[in-house]
Formats: sequence, C-alpha cells, structure tokens
Amino acid sequence: MDTQYTLQPLETQTLYAELMERLTIQEAHRSIGHLAGCFVTKKIKGETYYYFQYSDPGGKLKQKYIGKKSPELDELQQQFKKEKALTKNDEAAILRLCAQLRAGEALVTDSTSARVIQAFANGGFFTLSGVLVGTHAFTVLGNMLGVRWKQASLKTQDVDLASHAIMRVAVPTMNADIPKILDDLKMGFLPVPSLNIKEPSTSFKVRGKALRVDILTPSKKRTPTKAVVIPRFNTAAQALPYLDYLIENPQQAAVISGNGILVNVPAPARFAFHKLILAGERSSSFQTKAAKDIQQAEQILSFLSTERAGDILLAWEALTTRSDGSLGRARRALARLKQKNPELKASLSKIS
Repeated sequence: MDTQYTLQPLETQTLYAELMERLTIQEAHRSIGHLAGCFVTKKIKGETYYYFQYSDPGGKLKQKYIGKKSPELDELQQQFKKEKALTKNDEAAILRLCAQLRAGEALVTDSTSARVIQAFANGGFFTLSGVLVGTHAFTVLGNMLGVRWKQASLKTQDVDLASHAIMRVAVPTMNADIPKILDDLKMGFLPVPSLNIKEPSTSFKVRGKALRVDILTPSKKRTPTKAVVIPRFNTAAQALPYLDYLIENPQQAAVISGNGILVNVPAPARFAFHKLILAGERSSSFQTKAAKDIQQAEQILSFLSTERAGDILLAWEALTTRSDGSLGRARRALARLKQKNPELKASLSKIS
C-alpha cells in the first residue's frame, strides 16, 4: 500500500507550534504599531498636517489625511514609533520561523495564493468567521497535524473561502469588503459572470490565469441554490449543501509561505468526511474530482486513525445526526475507501 503521509521532523513540528503561538499573540495584541506605513507631515499655507503614508497591496504609495498637528496627534505619532519598534522584532521572528519551516519539510503555500490569503487576513475576513477550505486548507491541515501529504493532492490556484451568511456573534462596525480587498491587490481580479445573469457573481478570476477566488456559504437545501448576499463581505456567495457541517467549529492554523498567516480551517476529521460526502455526490462525469476527494480523505483518516481516533468518532457522530442525505453519501464513499485500503478498513471498523 502507498504511504498516505510522512511525519514531519519533530523539530519542524516544534517550529510550527512556536509560529502559531507568535501569530496568535500578534493577532490578540494587534495595535497601531502593526499598521504598515508611517506618519508624515505636510505644510500647507503655513500650517502643519499629519498624514499616514502606506503602500496598498498592489504596491502603490498612498497617503491618508489624519488631521492638523496637535499635542494629541504628536503623542499618537510617538506611540506609533514605540510600538512599531516592538512589532518589527515580532515580524522578524515570524519571518525567521517561516524560513526554518520551509527548510524543515513543512508544506508551503505558493506565493501567489498566499498573497491573496494574506490580503483576506489583513482585510478582516477570518476575524469575521471566514474559513479557508479546499486544497489550500488541506495543505494547512498537514502542517497542523505535523505530516506531509502526497504532493499530487496539493497543486491548485483556486482559493476557496467559506462563511455563514450571518455571524453568530456580531462584530460591531466591522466588515471585510471582498471586492475592495481583491481590487487593492492590483492582480487583475474580475467578477466571474453567473450562469444566471440575474444573480450576482460569487467568484473572482484573473483573466488568462488559473488564479481564482470562490466565496461559499452553506445552503439548507440538498442542492446548490441561488447566490446569497453577505453584507459584511459586500459580495455574494455560492450556497452549497453540507458546507455547514464542514465549517462548524473551525480551528486556527497557519499558512506558511514567505510569511506566516493566521487563518481558520475546518477540523481535520470533518474535512475528511466532507470530502467523502462530495465524492458520493459526484456524477460519473466528475470521477477525477471524486478520486481526489477520496485521496485527501484517505490521507487524513489514515493519520487520525493512528494518532487521534477520537476526532474521527466525534466527527462521525455529528454526521449521524443529520437528515440531509450526507450520511448516506459519506457511507458510500467510505465503503469505496475501505475496499481500496484494507488497513484503513480495520482501523475504521467502529464507524459505518
């Protein structure tokens, strides 16, 4: 039987744990010092004014008016300088950890996709209950679990992002304007027209390239429904069945590229069973995708069955309470998986 995964070196797993600690602390203590830019002054008709100068994600230098020079703004500028010095040390440590992780066999997200994910993180998408799903999440789960997956499963430039249409806990005055986030990247993202011209776009793509961003949200129906507008993201999302199971109770994890990015990803066992549900849903014309779904599920379940069997049982129990047909689809795909992998069949004997 082919090896489904290999364990990362213990040193790499330790480095990842340190990266997560630093990213989590950085997010919890995010302050004025984390703003990328600097205070500058301008003299206009004999008066001095403060501006904040920064580069947008596309690299264009911009200035934002702060106000007329005053003792309060002088104090704010001094506070910024002090906190900026502290954050530089944190940022340097994170960059160093990412370099060590890349050298230590961690799974790395390609720089182009990471740039997009970083923009969503900076824009507040993950703070507002957004979840990274799809193959990029599968890559992140590998580092979270301390393993390397089969490389064939990791190649994609589709960035899949999901969230509930309504947040359970509201964050006052905060939103993540997705069209603006993508426009500010200056990468050429354009809305992908919907098949139904009366519906808004739920995807964005760079013309002539494979890079694509899909916005997803759960549907209560068993089949995909019309696009759902999510006001806090200023865009619409494709409504898909079974997605609520996937993104319930997500976990924080780190995307590793040139930098580290704190994101939300699905729980590993739920990710695996959701892949089985999708495989059981695919028509005969999409068997290549179904095979990829089963392969990713197989790799995660192979690891969890050995190291974290309780995670599998909890995720399966949650699946058995559903009445939307997802359990039957997962069972059919699981039967195929057990036939393909006898060792996994034995370790998953407690679920069926």
